[in-house]
Amino acid sequence: MTDHMLLIAGHRRPSRDGATLPVVSPATEHRVGSIAAATRADLDDALRAAEAGLAAWRAVPAWERARILRRTADIVRERAHAIAECITLETGKPLAEGLGETLAAADQFEWYAEEAKRIYGQVMPGRAAGQRLSVLYEPVGVCVALTAWNFPALLPARKLAAALAAGCSVILKPAGEAPGAAFALADACLAAGVPSEALSVVTGDPGFVSETLVTAPLVRKVSLTGSVRVGRIILHLAAEGIKRVTMELGGHAPVIVHEDADPVSAAEALAAAKFRNCGQVCISPSRFFVHRSIEPAFAEAFARVARSAVVGDGAEAGVTMGPLISRRSLDRTLELIDDAVARGATILAGGRRPPHLNAGHFLEPTVLRDVAPESRIMIEEPFAPVAPIVAFDDPADAVARANALPFGLAGYVFTNDLQRAHETVDALEVGMVGVNEVLLATAEGPFGGVKESGYGREGGALGIQDYLSPKYVKQKFAGASR
Repeated sequence: MTDHMLLIAGHRRPSRDGATLPVVSPATEHRVGSIAAATRADLDDALRAAEAGLAAWRAVPAWERARILRRTADIVRERAHAIAECITLETGKPLAEGLGETLAAADQFEWYAEEAKRIYGQVMPGRAAGQRLSVLYEPVGVCVALTAWNFPALLPARKLAAALAAGCSVILKPAGEAPGAAFALADACLAAGVPSEALSVVTGDPGFVSETLVTAPLVRKVSLTGSVRVGRIILHLAAEGIKRVTMELGGHAPVIVHEDADPVSAAEALAAAKFRNCGQVCISPSRFFVHRSIEPAFAEAFARVARSAVVGDGAEAGVTMGPLISRRSLDRTLELIDDAVARGATILAGGRRPPHLNAGHFLEPTVLRDVAPESRIMIEEPFAPVAPIVAFDDPADAVARANALPFGLAGYVFTNDLQRAHETVDALEVGMVGVNEVLLATAEGPFGGVKESGYGREGGALGIQDYLSPKYVKQKFAGASR
């Protein structure tokens, strides 16, 4: 078991009153550790440290910041297996998934090490002789990073790497369900040379910690990865202080499989993506619109992949899909399946808890066919290993149904027709699209959505912009004529 203390100004310490909260494995339902429950005094300490850390870190030359971030990436890779084991312990996901996630987190630090050296300003000619106009980019200030449990290494890395590359200080609040990887990343940053006061990690009651930090006058930027519901709360809090925000919220990604696509290869690729991390992925393909002429072959291939999955504790050899994060998530998912079946859907695979697993929040990978449009699973983000398949005849109708929800994070298109691919991409109201591709997240690509899925981008050249403030300077040289 691992008991995580607060990390403030380079020191691990318990909360002021000694309070803790348990960390429980969703695979075994046993306590595997604890987190310190920060008090207001603890959070005030973190804020004071961040203020001092900002002054120190922003003064570090860009090339030196880049060296430190690149060294952070190297350290994370050196410690990748230990970090992955912690992820598996706290989330139950297969060890291979935890390792892949950790290496992807390292990529974020490597990418932003390079971006730190490429914070370009602008110089413009003035309207008169002896004038010069310029734009400088400066760190926005103290940042608060709020992350979710489903990718406990990658989500913090996206925020930490970009903020630190820009010269900001950061207070990170990881999800209490899976905090270990966030502390490991912070340890790597400090070991690489990030000033101890420039990065703190705090835990505790989510509502209390988030509200205290977001409303603190010192904080100038908030980045959240979470649900739409939580996003609304954080936006209201940030609005009081006119703070800059980045919102990476929920999704319900539509998939459109056109009649010319190979139904079997498309289904196999999409099923692998759907059941990754037990379906608990914000960009997971989750509504499958398949042309009627190929829908039977697609559905059967998808179900075949589902039936081949090995469900269990990700720490065990051979397991390919772990548990849902909580009993509440499992119960809600079963309700979604029952609702779809009551409205006429057919279960092709799964639909129940694995009979051989007596503990843990496990669910068999589930494939539903002939799902009615009014079914809850077609409207609510499932965040679970359930794939609802719907046949379509008219591509325009499929696009209309894909765009009908308030979500707009990701979408997927499968076709061998280049014109059809471009037309569908242009029509989808989402922030990211995969064309014959399901792995969208990468350090060099901008990650984010539209509509209620949020705004701002993480990753890529755009990701650092949300941590920078432009400063316009109009200069007249001494002695220049008026």
